[in-house]
Amino acid sequence: MPSLRLTELKLDLAEVPVDKRRAADAPTETDADRAPIAHPIAALTALASQRLQIDPAAIAHLHVYKRSFDARKADILAVYIVDVDLHDADLATQLLATFAKHPHIAATPDTEWRPPAVPAPAAEIDRPIVIGFGPCGLFTALALAQMGLRPIVFERGQPVRQRTKDTWMLWRKSVLNPESNVQFGEGGAGLFSDGKLYSQIKDPRHLGRKVMQEFVVAGAPPEIMYMAHPHIGTFKLVKVVEHMRETILKLGGDIHFGQRVDDLLVAAEAGTDQRPHQQRVTGVVVTDLATQTTRTVAAKRVVIALGHSARDTFAMLHARGVDMQAKPLSIGVRIEHPQSVIDAARWGKHAGNGLLGAADYKLVHHAQNGRAVYSFCMCPGGTVVAATSEPGHVVTNGMSQYSRNERNANAGIVVGIDANDAPHDATDWQAAFGDTLGPQLAAQDSACRAKGETHPLAAIVLQRRLERRAFEVGGHNYHAPGQLVGDFLADRPSQQFGSVLPSYKPGVKLGQLSDVLPSFAVLAMREALPAFGKQIKGFDMADAVMTGVETRTSSPLRIQRNADGQSTNTAGLFPAGEGAGFAGGILSAGVDGIKVAEAVAASFQ
Repeated sequence: MPSLRLTELKLDLAEVPVDKRRAADAPTETDADRAPIAHPIAALTALASQRLQIDPAAIAHLHVYKRSFDARKADILAVYIVDVDLHDADLATQLLATFAKHPHIAATPDTEWRPPAVPAPAAEIDRPIVIGFGPCGLFTALALAQMGLRPIVFERGQPVRQRTKDTWMLWRKSVLNPESNVQFGEGGAGLFSDGKLYSQIKDPRHLGRKVMQEFVVAGAPPEIMYMAHPHIGTFKLVKVVEHMRETILKLGGDIHFGQRVDDLLVAAEAGTDQRPHQQRVTGVVVTDLATQTTRTVAAKRVVIALGHSARDTFAMLHARGVDMQAKPLSIGVRIEHPQSVIDAARWGKHAGNGLLGAADYKLVHHAQNGRAVYSFCMCPGGTVVAATSEPGHVVTNGMSQYSRNERNANAGIVVGIDANDAPHDATDWQAAFGDTLGPQLAAQDSACRAKGETHPLAAIVLQRRLERRAFEVGGHNYHAPGQLVGDFLADRPSQQFGSVLPSYKPGVKLGQLSDVLPSFAVLAMREALPAFGKQIKGFDMADAVMTGVETRTSSPLRIQRNADGQSTNTAGLFPAGEGAGFAGGILSAGVDGIKVAEAVAASFQ
């Protein structure tokens, strides 16, 4: 029976039931807290019947697909997308024909994912290897396992609960584990974030729906299926990731933690007209970080599902001749305001409404110096976290729990850069990549610039330079340099906090962020902050706290791939996810992981 999808059904907030369940984060959650949320089905049915010009009794079932809020006017409206089933199939077909040109009436699309049929691997060498177990690697492995391909996963970090302990050692005691932290370990960087599950990617196959469904099956709150801006949060993501790991294992996959892939084995191979590659994957070299022993694992298919911070692996892949190129990214700081200030600016008289929750924002400003300044990874009711993965570096990021009930809102305020902004002095390359590799890469960089090209690793030099400087200015103890907005705009060092207290652990050392950030970034941000204050009242309040540096907004490079999902010059290598430059966030990384898993399956044909 055809189902009809209706969009832009609007209700006053007073007509929408407020969720009475506790907003507590796991592990205190009960079965009652996971009970379905009551939707205003009667009111929506009335609106749907009016839209379709039929009797409400003709509607057999109404399902809420999406709910958002329209806050453009003082009276905020709830906006719904619903799927409607009718008792009479002929009537449904007739209505689809009658309203064929209506912008808000269409057939409900088919969102089911159907895995391709693939024969089980005949030998160990046929089992695909997945490197990295963040959102992309997780969904790649899950999809491969669901196809019966028994993936082998290598993750340099630790299982999620041990990883959490390691991360807290940095936050509470300034002790960094370079292999198990906010960036590396089960769940990837997405685990220690707001857990955002929305994206601006084009998704004609509705693979994002598949990602969301798998999260719910694994224990995520069911309401993520209909929220316009769903999120999970770290505490809830822990048990979700664990459940998905167990599913992969039950389906025949193998997952190895504390295993760093230090080399990619390739063999020269003549390409064809259809695929002009230069080499083929033959295996990987893996180091057991607990014993420091290495072993070689033969493989025909390797998925590179790295996060954006796997800089040593990027350098290794470059050394093995894998085709990659530099890409733009952004650098900046984290900014914190009282969440109440953001709620009042965004929700007006409705601030505090239980339906709306903690308000978020999205801002962008094009500065006169040609730089774009924008908000990144906004975390309502969250905290600023230490996100470095390298000793002697300071990196900031943001995260929220599911409840989003911390006192401050935070977001990255970042400035767009490209590899041309990177330093090109040989000493900078040496500082970034060491005494042996650094000079070699510096010589390559010089040769690239002579040809008008950009070295694929150039942006990493800038990232590491800024992060080292932040470590120095912060006091060499993983404290982060900080400054109040009022002082930043007035170009004077901050000496004491005002009404806004920073949430960053291990701590914040006040001073001047111009001692850390490039001058072009400082200039653009000083222009942008007052402009943002005109859009969100109080955004440029003098006491707001800025903490640096934010450098891990995205991967500094893209590992090129063909339409078949394989590297443009290395057959059998499947670049995937955020680290390869094909995703930005949990949802898009999960979607790309499924696409790459399908590409791996197709390579068996």
